[in-house]
Amino acid sequence: MDVSQYLEIFIEEAKEHLQNLNEHILVLEKDPENIDTINEIFRAAHSLKGMAGTMGYKKMQQLTHDMENVFSEIRNGKMKASSELVDVVFKGLDALESYLANIQTDGTEGDQDCEDIINSLTKILNEGLGISVIDNEAGKTGSGDQTVKAASQTDAGEKFRTLKIEEHEKKAIAKAISLNLNVVGLTIYIQEYCVLKGARAFMINRTLEEHGEIIKLDPSAQDLEDEKYDFDYSAFVITKKTPEELKSYVMSVSEVKDVVAGYIQLSESELSNYLTAIKQEEMGEAAPKTASDSSSLKVGSAAPAKQPVKPIANRSVRVDIEKLDVLMNLVSELIIAKNSLVSSSSSLHSQLDAGFYDQIEYLERVTTNLHESVMKVRMVPIENVVNRFPRMIRDLSKSLNKQMELYMTGEDTELDRTVIDEIGDPLMHLLRNSADHGLESSEERIRQGKNPVGAIYLDAYQDGNNVVIEVRDDGAGINIDKIKKKAIERGTISEEQASRMTDKDFIDLLFLPSFSTSETVTDVSGRGVGLDVVKTKIEALGGDIEAKAIMGKGSNFIIRLPLTLAIIQALMVNISTEKYALPLGNIQTVENIKTKEIKKVSGKEVLNLRGDVIPIVRLGEILECPKGEETDELLIVVMKKGERYAGMVVDELIGQQEIVIKSIGKYIKNHKIISGATILGNGEVALILDVNSLI
Repeated sequence: MDVSQYLEIFIEEAKEHLQNLNEHILVLEKDPENIDTINEIFRAAHSLKGMAGTMGYKKMQQLTHDMENVFSEIRNGKMKASSELVDVVFKGLDALESYLANIQTDGTEGDQDCEDIINSLTKILNEGLGISVIDNEAGKTGSGDQTVKAASQTDAGEKFRTLKIEEHEKKAIAKAISLNLNVVGLTIYIQEYCVLKGARAFMINRTLEEHGEIIKLDPSAQDLEDEKYDFDYSAFVITKKTPEELKSYVMSVSEVKDVVAGYIQLSESELSNYLTAIKQEEMGEAAPKTASDSSSLKVGSAAPAKQPVKPIANRSVRVDIEKLDVLMNLVSELIIAKNSLVSSSSSLHSQLDAGFYDQIEYLERVTTNLHESVMKVRMVPIENVVNRFPRMIRDLSKSLNKQMELYMTGEDTELDRTVIDEIGDPLMHLLRNSADHGLESSEERIRQGKNPVGAIYLDAYQDGNNVVIEVRDDGAGINIDKIKKKAIERGTISEEQASRMTDKDFIDLLFLPSFSTSETVTDVSGRGVGLDVVKTKIEALGGDIEAKAIMGKGSNFIIRLPLTLAIIQALMVNISTEKYALPLGNIQTVENIKTKEIKKVSGKEVLNLRGDVIPIVRLGEILECPKGEETDELLIVVMKKGERYAGMVVDELIGQQEIVIKSIGKYIKNHKIISGATILGNGEVALILDVNSLI
């Protein structure tokens, strides 16, 4: 059967399961007794195995099968999760990610063998179960007999025998027995070539409900519907039929491989206790009905809390990013057309009636709302990028032999999908930098009176039209003297320049290509190819990065990124005879300043604006525009980048406008001040200025 049409869905869902496994195994390492985490790991491995089997990826199927086996025994309480197991499972996840990368590239798993990981898992499983086997041999009476019996029955395929029966389910079983009904357990095995497992399980359950009432499903009804199970599941049914009859009904459904069925019984003492309780409830007639009453035992009724989740899960749609790009381009063209209409209406002001202007305003509102809606569709939580970092920090902690912990906030902060795709590597560089350069060894931290476990923080939050991401640590900070010495040695700066530079200027040297203060080159850092790459990539996304540090206290790298790269609000200005756009998000104020208020400090023009000294940038000179007449007043747009300000001298304000950013490709080279172009309403092209490069 051709399953290539499902390849894209398989890759997306496999990535989600692998990330889920990474996160939960990190939790398990810190809390080995957490049963919810163990169950979640088992389910994710189980689902991944089923998906890989369906797609025909045998290596992935085998590895996830062995991982599932280990966690199945941990879930049943027969063995404990050890640090050795966590290390082996992480190796297994790396192998699975490698397989998935190969599948994504050429559709095959590749030649990599993971026999050593499988052998390690088998060894851990045998050692864990060795204790369990001895225990069973030591006591073959009482509960020991039940364990041996359950194990032998499970070997025969009766997985329903190992299910934990909840109190309300035991009560329902007792009530059914009191009404002379049978309670039958079934384990249903579906053919491995079955693709629509959710639909198949639904048909089987509907067949069972024709002959009784289902009181338990494992996995749950929702998981079965969402295909979060392998090729078998178990059910308890209250019925008048025998196990053999129910088995024959289920076997009549297509794509069912096998069914194992048997009676479910309670011990005499449990049966007696529950029957007494039921009798007392019936006599009292005051006890409220519970979900366990046989009159309400339908599929899904055991977990009413899951009901509201179901419609939400079915309301999400996977959309290819290219389709969203097409939609965004169409919205961009609509905004250009709208701007053209507005421009035309201004020139024909005297010939148009009031109704036309109402329609123009309505069109503006609709296009703005449409733009916002499309932007919201393109927005993705930053969690999609940062959720892999806790695992990376855990591995760095071991490889660098340093104790460290990662603390993250603001994972739900949203960014445009195109930005999300590019921001992962820069953040990874900064985190590795903090782990290697920033944090001291545990011994050194104790000597300085610090917590031996170093802390790395990753905080994300929205600030106006920007998203700010901070990567900070409580390590040694940045050694300014070391940077100064290295920069002079390399000839990057002279002794005279160094004497005039501030600490901030020295820290900015770290972003120069091939600049590193590390004495040794390691696998983590020291080659000087980190921070310059980070800066280049972030500036390519229309953002900026700055660093702060306090010697001995820690360092802080602050990234600011625009919410969107396609449509922005801008202030249109005239510089000489040409129109330019300044992004509104950077603008603080617009000032009319007397020319005589401009002063010169160290050969540079500055302005004292309400107590703040602000450098002045004459855009006309930088852009080589024709020089106009000198005037007594200057129109200055005050721009902000982080904590820095600068005043941009312009000739005239045109007004605020929603503009579409168009790439200028290779037409204008080597000029960082120009970030793109836009088409105005009258068809003119105006350049968009990236003033970040000037501040």
